[in-house]
Amino acid sequence: MYPELFNINLKGLLGLNYIPIESYAVCIVLGTLLASLYGKYTLKKELGISISNNFIYLLFLAGYIGGKVFLYLERPQYYITNPNAVLDTYSSGFVFYGSFIFVIPTAIWYFKKHSLPIWPILDVLAISTTLIQIVGRTGCFLAGCCYGKPTEHVFGMAFPVSNNLPVHPTQLYESMLLFIGLVIMLVIKKHKAFNGQLFLIYLSYYGICRIVLEIFRGDVRGQIISGVLSHSQGIAIILIAISLMAYLRLYKQLTINSKNHEKSF
Repeated sequence: MYPELFNINLKGLLGLNYIPIESYAVCIVLGTLLASLYGKYTLKKELGISISNNFIYLLFLAGYIGGKVFLYLERPQYYITNPNAVLDTYSSGFVFYGSFIFVIPTAIWYFKKHSLPIWPILDVLAISTTLIQIVGRTGCFLAGCCYGKPTEHVFGMAFPVSNNLPVHPTQLYESMLLFIGLVIMLVIKKHKAFNGQLFLIYLSYYGICRIVLEIFRGDVRGQIISGVLSHSQGIAIILIAISLMAYLRLYKQLTINSKNHEKSF
């Protein structure tokens, strides 16, 4: 694994010998950059909307805070009794659903404040988010975190934090599933029936993937029901239910509008 790509030698400047450049942090920044470029280009080309960099910075901040808050909530007692551990994870260790739950309300608030169409932009964000996740999970693989349970299968891999036992490389599983999801969304995008369709499909698809992947996870996870239901699985179930209800509602509205349009002729 390559948790540290390289380091910057400070030669004792400011009392520091060097600054480590971690692979996970680099991947998150790279994924965010790719997502930002795609989002700004697509919004301008397809919707004629110019999103300022302030919006990108706002979402990045919301994602960072949310990811950290949910990380600490996974093991609150540990971080209360070990406050130094909070600083030790300043550049690594995030919970995706924490970031997501903070980012989406922040984005919707921004859209409403600036009178921007919510559902069409959320469709673009669905693809942007998937890009961040694909690159981000690659960062997890390089860092050796978010690994799976021990396995004797040929694709098992040893991580330093797994005591060098072969485990499921769940980071790569997720990246692969997310890439498949990205392809699916890009295909559906060409035949999109209504605004919000891609975003709601993303919510359901990723939720299902996450529920299954959590079964193979072997690292320390926050649990709602120990050994049965993790925090991420619980959140995934809720978001799947919400996305399905919203999907049916929007599809029903589309059907009603189509019938009214036909009657007008």
